[in-house]
Amino acid sequence: MNLTTPALLFPALSLLLLAYTNRFLTLAGLIRNLCKERSVSNLPEIDGQIKNLRKRIYLIKYMQFLGIASLFFCVISMFFLFLNKELIGEIVFGISLVLMMASLGFSMREIHISVDALDIQLKSCN
Repeated sequence: MNLTTPALLFPALSLLLLAYTNRFLTLAGLIRNLCKERSVSNLPEIDGQIKNLRKRIYLIKYMQFLGIASLFFCVISMFFLFLNKELIGEIVFGISLVLMMASLGFSMREIHISVDALDIQLKSCN
């Protein structure tokens, strides 16, 4: 393994973190709107939606944390490879990959919750 191998993850991790940030900002806007709506009309559906959004926000927090940790370990791996400490660099790169997989796992769970929420919303439209 050489120095360029961990560098291959940089574009993927950058785009992944950007996508996570966009999801977070969208949810933050939805939460603010729902809180305003709840203060006007105290519908029980709004409380359920807020509970769902709270779960999703926590998942996105973990997704972002693990994505950033993956990028951090990727940089550490490159540093060790730069110092010709290949074994340590490979191990740290492996940790980076595991963190990235965990981040993607949380992302899959968040998408699943999101789709379930939209399905409930669509059923109420009929």
